[in-house]
Amino acid sequence: MTTQFWEKSREINATPNNSFPLIARSWWLLRKRLLPLLCLISFVAVLLLNSFAPAIAQLPAQPRQEIRGVWLSGNDFSVFRNRSQVLAAMSKLRQLNFNTVYPVVWNDGYTQYPSAIMQKMGIPFFFKGTDGQDVIADIISQARREGLLAIPWFEFGFMVPLTSELASQHPDWLTQKGDGTQTSISAAGEVAWLNPFHPEVQKFIRELVMEVITQYDADGVQFDDHTSLPVEFGYDKYTIGLYTQETGNPPPPNPQAQAWKKWRADKITAFMVDLYQTVKARKPNAIFSVSPNYYDFAYKLQLQDWLNWVRLGIVDELVMQVYRDDLASFIAQITRPEILETQQIIPTGIGIMAGLRNRPVSIARIQSQVEAVQQRGLGIGFFYYESLWDIAPEPATQRQSAFAALFPNSASRDISQNTPRKPTFNTISLPLYPKPSLGQRVRGYFLEVAIAGGQPKRVLLDTGSAGLRVPKEFLGNAPIQSTGQNIKEVLSDGTILEGELVYTNIRFGLLPAAEPVPVQIVTSRQCTAQKPKCSANNGVPFSGIIGVNYFEKSLPYNPLRKLPGNLSNGFIVVGNGGSNNNGSLILGLTAENQAGFKMASWSQQPEINGVLGNRWDSRLSKVCLTIAGSSAKNNCNATAIADTGTINGLTEFKSASTAGKLKPGVLGSANAVKVGINGIFDYSLKPGTRDGFNRWNLNISPQSELPIFVNTGIAFFDKYDILFDQINGKQGFRSRR
Repeated sequence: MTTQFWEKSREINATPNNSFPLIARSWWLLRKRLLPLLCLISFVAVLLLNSFAPAIAQLPAQPRQEIRGVWLSGNDFSVFRNRSQVLAAMSKLRQLNFNTVYPVVWNDGYTQYPSAIMQKMGIPFFFKGTDGQDVIADIISQARREGLLAIPWFEFGFMVPLTSELASQHPDWLTQKGDGTQTSISAAGEVAWLNPFHPEVQKFIRELVMEVITQYDADGVQFDDHTSLPVEFGYDKYTIGLYTQETGNPPPPNPQAQAWKKWRADKITAFMVDLYQTVKARKPNAIFSVSPNYYDFAYKLQLQDWLNWVRLGIVDELVMQVYRDDLASFIAQITRPEILETQQIIPTGIGIMAGLRNRPVSIARIQSQVEAVQQRGLGIGFFYYESLWDIAPEPATQRQSAFAALFPNSASRDISQNTPRKPTFNTISLPLYPKPSLGQRVRGYFLEVAIAGGQPKRVLLDTGSAGLRVPKEFLGNAPIQSTGQNIKEVLSDGTILEGELVYTNIRFGLLPAAEPVPVQIVTSRQCTAQKPKCSANNGVPFSGIIGVNYFEKSLPYNPLRKLPGNLSNGFIVVGNGGSNNNGSLILGLTAENQAGFKMASWSQQPEINGVLGNRWDSRLSKVCLTIAGSSAKNNCNATAIADTGTINGLTEFKSASTAGKLKPGVLGSANAVKVGINGIFDYSLKPGTRDGFNRWNLNISPQSELPIFVNTGIAFFDKYDILFDQINGKQGFRSRR
């Protein structure tokens, strides 16, 4: 939505596809423009562009708080600058059984409230009340006194006038089209766009949002159709570099190219996930509200993938803008599949145009649209306050009587019931990349993780250890809770990782953890005296480790424990068969994705402080081992682990006699290895010299706690998909043959 202050006559909603609200701003002079006519595109085709294909849980319809809201736009500030009029307005809205107001707080490159952030930037503040009061504070205070929710509205999102102080101070924050132009024509006239992919822009918007949440203890925050980016934009230097770095190719010249469009939409989604986590960390029951256009328009033309936001569980209420003259067109929009899906999950409303200064709307049209909405169990948001009855073709008393008839009974709302939601899907597949973000590695599977709102980094997935451990430069600008506790972790190759334990929000791809998780910020790496040739001395930068084993000895724990809902119950690793393709990490075990696995049991371990959920010794017992040339001939008292973090296979004997004539070191081709559990898996390998494929090492360690220990190494995942079930303490194996 965009508010303006001009009174020029202008057609709106002349066609069903024009869904921009048009309002006024007196100091701007706009030329008349017509929005381009959109083609009708099937909803199903758009869904194919989603960032992942989760299995959608069928949620039963439940009673939800009904939205009866109104936007308090920039046009309304002439009313709300006066305290007595604020009091009268909130009282009248409550009397007519409204329950929510959305006062604008970010518009035209300015905040509508006194902002320390903007003051520090030297950007002026124009919106004081008649007595010098904070208008937003007055609205929120009076709304609460009347029992109304007050949800501040960040109307302009990433949109900003090119001539504004903000754009002039930070030209590097702006994005552009492929031809170098920096503006587009919108309902607000000619505007520029802040780059939603730039970390400084994200930090700026995040700080404004948190300032409002903190300064006013707001009931929530709302973002509309401008928390997005027109599809033609994204050809600035920063975005081109980021896309090229992540994909290996520059952006295509066609802004509608599917992969390029999806990449940008996913980046906006990632920012919204991080913003949601930041808001919820400060105020868990704050309402995270979104008011977009219909999905075909929002995704294809504005890169706003809001249906994914709903499915990810980061939207608490949705009010879709449907500004139409024709009732049939209006009904077609409010019965779209995305609305039917969303209203089963969260409070869902429809934005109805109550009128404009230069285009009043009759109460008869409002009544017919409200009745259509109510018949379908949806809530309502009216755009905007003054046009409810002050600027209208009928007398104010007649309009107010009509609204009283539309809402004869009260429908109270409160935020106490607004607890963080779970995703609507119970399983999801994330890509495992063959290369890390930093350094080089012969083989590995790397999961994309964003930490503290930072840029996503591809971190080594390690099924043989527990905890997320990353270098400091991987962290973003989101809040971090320091513990002051310095911890050490010794890896199997002898590398000692040292650094502070902190708690912060993390995101796996686009999927947020349910709450902040412990992370080791690694500031020092060195080798043990016993293994001086460890990875700390190979000159390769540390790319981070995400240990997903359930056998934690101390903090940090396996961060997958903090996934929301069913997604935390376990996972499946699907390898890439030794190719350069991506593998998969399937989160959330279901009856369907467990089909074909043969299961072995782990042994349960005692609870330890700070680790919630079941702990399991995920080393498998009664494993049978044969190594040609050794005394191990189908010896079934071995212990084994399936470990993506280890490049080569390993057998460790406690006794030299078990090795027979074999010496410690790399096994030769004559020393065929067979590892298995009867009826579950049977793995064989002819040792060779290819790291990560067929190389197998032999150690003899009298200090070992186990008589025979086997680490199958990453090549094992070329032959088997491996399942990890943290609820039942089982590990599954499914042959890839």
